[in-house]
Amino acid sequence: MRVISGRFKGRRFHPPADKWPTRPTTDFAREGLFNILENRLFFDEINCLDLFGGTGSHSLELISRGCKNVTYVDMHLPCIKFIEKLRDEWGIADELEVIRMDVEQFLLLGNRGPYDYIFAGPPYPLPWLDKIPDRLFSSGLLADEGLFVLEHNPNHDFSDHSQFSVVRNYGKTLFSFFQ
Repeated sequence: MRVISGRFKGRRFHPPADKWPTRPTTDFAREGLFNILENRLFFDEINCLDLFGGTGSHSLELISRGCKNVTYVDMHLPCIKFIEKLRDEWGIADELEVIRMDVEQFLLLGNRGPYDYIFAGPPYPLPWLDKIPDRLFSSGLLADEGLFVLEHNPNHDFSDHSQFSVVRNYGKTLFSFFQ
């Protein structure tokens, strides 16, 4: 995996893949998403939340592009250890907060934020994936003018959701935008 743009552009990182319950977003899909975000966000002015952080590729891309405040949430201990190691090696401890917690519990607590940009890249077989937008908006974590992006596969359709804006398709990876 690699960082696409910014101060860490081209920097590679290699998460150990053995027995990880993650499905990293492909570089192609992540690059497409960040091309859209470049035109919608001022990275150096926003607070970001990365739910189901996994390998940390989304968090690292945000920091590389100038985000000073990124919160990464995942419950899988090997993911946490990996991203904490990278955080220390890359010298980004002031920019990246790592929280080991179940995302469903994190949303129920809702005692953080507000975040200007929230990304969720859940495991596709997650039983409550279709409920993520409602739970996120109920949590109060998203700022009033904030943007929420949910990564999912073609088996899910959020176009009828009241806060749905648009969907972008990158093969079998879809990004639904909510505001």
